[in-house]
Amino acid sequence: MSTGKEQLDVEDDFTPVETDDAEPVVEVAKTNLSKRRTIDNLLEERRLQKQLADYDFDL
Repeated sequence: MSTGKEQLDVEDDFTPVETDDAEPVVEVAKTNLSKRRTIDNLLEERRLQKQLADYDFDL
């Protein structure tokens, strides 16, 4: 057990290691936004097709 009187060696020049594997959060947001826009476009297209199908051409 430690008595609390021991001197510990501490390195002052610690540099954090950056990994290239980590993706930034911004990329996830861009991907989600892109997916949302795709879904919105599909829903808009479906809505317009329904309006066109319901349109009375016998004016």
